[in-house]
Amino acid sequence: MKLATLRDGTRDGTLLVVSPDLKRAAKADGLAPTLQAALDDWGYLAPLLAELAAELAAGRAARAFDLDPAALMAPLPRAPQLADGSAYLAHAELVRRARGAELPAGARREPLMYQGCSAPLLGPCEDVAVASEEQEIDLEMELAVVTGDVPLGAAREDAGAAIRLLMLMNDVSLRAFVAADLAAGFGLFHSKPPSAFAPAAVTPDELGAAWDGRRAHGAVRAWVNGELLGEPDAGKDMQFDFPRLVAHAARTRPLAAGTIIGSGAVSNRDRRKGAGCLLERRAEETVKGGKAKTPFLRFGDRVRIDMAGPDGASIFGAIEQKIVRAK
Repeated sequence: MKLATLRDGTRDGTLLVVSPDLKRAAKADGLAPTLQAALDDWGYLAPLLAELAAELAAGRAARAFDLDPAALMAPLPRAPQLADGSAYLAHAELVRRARGAELPAGARREPLMYQGCSAPLLGPCEDVAVASEEQEIDLEMELAVVTGDVPLGAAREDAGAAIRLLMLMNDVSLRAFVAADLAAGFGLFHSKPPSAFAPAAVTPDELGAAWDGRRAHGAVRAWVNGELLGEPDAGKDMQFDFPRLVAHAARTRPLAAGTIIGSGAVSNRDRRKGAGCLLERRAEETVKGGKAKTPFLRFGDRVRIDMAGPDGASIFGAIEQKIVRAK
């Protein structure tokens, strides 16, 4: 099942079910007005939404219409919380090697995680508005899961069972603020503005064999101004799988339904797969030649992020954004 949120002038939009090919949609507000409402009563509403999705796929759904990604908000326009992990140690290892540093002690045993911006969240075609290019604007292609309610201290298996949906995410980063954020001792804050999400949030079964219950397998691809930046496989080199990330987030707090847990930048040790963000590309250049040449994003640049399933079709739809100066 694929779900999306139609922009309707309200903060949380209108819930849609979306056809498997992402071309058609039907309003689901007769069952649940918003995706958050559906997640709050998932056990009852998910089967009913699945029935509507089946009707849509068969061409029998009432109020069906052609889907325009530009008319969509993020699947969850605002979430109870967003926590982002660092599951791909290849990313952290490369970035630190470029600085002549090592991974922190214990980084291979426990995932790093920070509390991100949970509202507002950007839709797939919304501009990324930033005050200045000097803030070193970057993209990060990530996968994320949306949970149901997770109790405090949940075991890994229970955390995995609470995964309701997967999403494709652009974790927008302002690299110029990272050092100051970390030096303050309270973690990332100004360096992490609102993230963006692909059109559809999908139930794990939509990935078929590409979902093994812990990881989503397949290439995530990002382009900047039409040039491929990278296509790392999300199922490879993921040190901490999604159940582990969810359990880590719930270690000292319960997670409310609708919590988003990000994977961190998807990255492979096989550097032929390219970079998961511009910081990685710059780190590669530093390691090879001593100086980074690739610029961070500039106003007018365009970013595209997508992930195809085993059949070659887009799973979530594409994130397509323009970088603009904030008004």
